[in-house]
Amino acid sequence: RIGSATSLSSAIINTRLQELVKLFKERTEKVKEKLVDPDVTSDDESPVASPTKLAPVAAPVPPPGGEVEGDEPSGDDHCCEMLCCTFKYRPWLDRLKSYQFPSSIDPLTNLMYVLWLFFVVMAWNWNCWLIPVRWAFPYQTPANIHCWLLVDYLCDLIYLLDILVFQTRLQFVQGGDIITDKKAMKENYLRSQRFKMDVLCLLPLDFFYFKIGVNPLLRFPRCLKYMAFFEFNSRLEAILTKAYIYRVIRTTAYLLYSLHVNSCLYYWASAYEGLGSTTWVYDGEGNSYIRCYYWAVKTLITIGGLPDPKTLFEIVFQLLNYFTGVFAFSVMIGQMRDVVGAATAGQTYYRSCMDSTIKYMNFYKIPKTVQNRVKTWYEYTWHSQGMLDESELLVQLPDKMRLDIAIDVNYNIVSKVALFQGCDRQMIFDMLKRLRSVVYLPNDYVCKKGEIGREMYIIQAGQVQVLGGPDGKSVLVTLKAGSVFGEISLLAAGGGNRRTANVIAHGFANLFILEKKDLNEILVHYPESQKLLRKKAKKMLKSNNKPKDEKGGPGDSLIIPPKAETPKLFKAALAATGRMGGKGPLARLRWRLKELKAMQ
Repeated sequence: RIGSATSLSSAIINTRLQELVKLFKERTEKVKEKLVDPDVTSDDESPVASPTKLAPVAAPVPPPGGEVEGDEPSGDDHCCEMLCCTFKYRPWLDRLKSYQFPSSIDPLTNLMYVLWLFFVVMAWNWNCWLIPVRWAFPYQTPANIHCWLLVDYLCDLIYLLDILVFQTRLQFVQGGDIITDKKAMKENYLRSQRFKMDVLCLLPLDFFYFKIGVNPLLRFPRCLKYMAFFEFNSRLEAILTKAYIYRVIRTTAYLLYSLHVNSCLYYWASAYEGLGSTTWVYDGEGNSYIRCYYWAVKTLITIGGLPDPKTLFEIVFQLLNYFTGVFAFSVMIGQMRDVVGAATAGQTYYRSCMDSTIKYMNFYKIPKTVQNRVKTWYEYTWHSQGMLDESELLVQLPDKMRLDIAIDVNYNIVSKVALFQGCDRQMIFDMLKRLRSVVYLPNDYVCKKGEIGREMYIIQAGQVQVLGGPDGKSVLVTLKAGSVFGEISLLAAGGGNRRTANVIAHGFANLFILEKKDLNEILVHYPESQKLLRKKAKKMLKSNNKPKDEKGGPGDSLIIPPKAETPKLFKAALAATGRMGGKGPLARLRWRLKELKAMQ
């Protein structure tokens, strides 16, 4: 019994000791993390007590039917089966009922508002394109009048919802603050020019239908909602990656709409004069809209080949058409030129820079090999970045926005550099803004052995090779995207900042460069990080030089070997002889050593 009790107590003690060791290890790891990265918060909580054994929980009693409750979904639950599992989901009607419309809408960034503007613009286009058609051409008949009216009042409903639901919830800026108060947003809309035009475009002129019949011209005020169209253009161009394509389509639509209105006016003039009454008017054969549209194209673009007008009305109408066509066509060509010029502005700048460089190289008779490399650099830089210098784009942005872009692009790479781990985070942010992008061509030397190191390199894309060996051409290692080299040269003092190997680009390589002077300017404001970087740089230099110091090669033998150290036992005997004042050989030897030391 005593033996069994002793073994039981020793087992309990061993278990408790293992738990304490485990807790101490976790505590040590947390302290290490805090030393490496000060941003990591340390947990100062007391150690958790050892877990006690809980009493077993009784199993639930199955229902009389023999099935455990919860295994089968009830009939009211909506479930879907996937990968042998059953998931509950809310039906779409319940989700629609629980959806809450936002109390305020940001008109600059809210995509839902852009989608709503699309529907408003579609309703506006219905009125702008089809009101002239229904007024001039005999396409609106008593047989299909209900279809036209149905779509008309659906567009009116969209107009009304835009006024009551969306425009009264738009945020606005007042005194530098973004106003989201419901009452203030409603008052701002009611005082705006937009509200006056929206009310004007919904004038209820449809009541005159009961007196003069369904005349589409009574719906002409619906075309006054043009401000929604221009707002939609602005919002859509802000979110499109290639907005110039939409601008070209919109300019083409302007031209087509002017031709559309002219064709409607030509049919109305033909009906006023009488279809087929003269050679100038429409003769009533074929598709009326297509034939009139063809006449409008020939008139506005001034192609010619049209029959001469006969009556005074026809002459005046044709003169007005010619003047309008020349003016409209010249405006469309000028606008199309501006759109295409803005779309190709970057390409034009690239071509002008390349042409100027080629002209310069030809003037000074630069060798063809160098000229080809320069052309290759221009082409690769333009196709890989879309611009020749990224700093030209970012210099227009505020400092905060430049920092946000730099963090998204470069922070993941720089934060992995061992030299900068544990430094002040704001110092790293300031360093990100000083990084400069450089493109190297295949077999270009990034740095050469023996040159003074004044920058650190971070590989953004591509690969570089470190060369060494007796001939200096053997590939020691290949560094890929995300790797860093040359970081010790930033903090090395004296002669320790010389490059120790050749580094060349293996293929095209995009590198980020941080110069030494930029880092020194940053470290002036962060003395603690400067001390930490100095310590890490010394430690890295020691670790790099340690294998060479420990290995003694045949070429490292000294010409005058160092003097062997005096044995400790012999030193003790000489000291004892001096204290006893002896006159033996040891005393004489001791006196001789003193003379040698004095001479030295």
